[in-house]
Amino acid sequence: MELPGDMGAFVRVVERRSFSAAAQDLGLTPSAVSKLVTRLEERLRVRLLHRTTRRLSLTSEGEHYFVRARKILADIADAEAEIARSQAEPSGRLRINTSIAFATYQLAPSLPEFIARYPNIAVELSVTDRVVDLVEDHADVTIRAGRIPETTLSARQIADFQRVICASPKYLEQHGTPHVPPDLTGHACISLAGSDAMRWPFRSSKGIEQIEIVPRLTSDNGDVALRLALSGAGIVRLAELLVGEPKVLLDQSMLASESGSPSK
Repeated sequence: MELPGDMGAFVRVVERRSFSAAAQDLGLTPSAVSKLVTRLEERLRVRLLHRTTRRLSLTSEGEHYFVRARKILADIADAEAEIARSQAEPSGRLRINTSIAFATYQLAPSLPEFIARYPNIAVELSVTDRVVDLVEDHADVTIRAGRIPETTLSARQIADFQRVICASPKYLEQHGTPHVPPDLTGHACISLAGSDAMRWPFRSSKGIEQIEIVPRLTSDNGDVALRLALSGAGIVRLAELLVGEPKVLLDQSMLASESGSPSK
């Protein structure tokens, strides 16, 4: 049963005061429009129209139904137009979860342009270095580095970055500069808590080489690890988006480590 079809035909007949004119508007035959109105009357068990060969007129029930039906059809049209507008112009609340470093050095500088371009979107940014559950944290999207574990959620790569080995000039003056990855075993290393806290991967002609390190300091926050390195506490392995210029970077061609991929 298609209520808007029966209803729409009836309303158009009343508005156009003719079955033929309504049929032309609806792309139907006059007979088909007449059958739709008749089916509506049979379902309602009431006559809505007085039909003569010269004119149409509404019954008292038809007048009441016409007012209500025209409003219902207008509401349906408004609802569909609103959905169409929402598809053409994004709107609503966007909950983003990402790491502290990515939020600080990538998202924060970019968000003003984003919200200017999409004024109907409200952004809620959750920043943490801990692994989160998207469902429990009510996040719409998360941006993280590294390999994506088996999951029922969809994911795609949005960027590439490298992790680099760096230290302050003060530390290098006091303890010397490592020239090849194995040299790191004799240095004070500052590690980020996680799967690579004890092993730092490096690309070589043989593939990925894992270097065992003994962390002198470990932190679960990249900015804290960076501050420790800048103070001369040791050598740190961090994403290039976090260190960048003007920090002193060691020879990246020799010590460039495995790339990560922020993903959502």
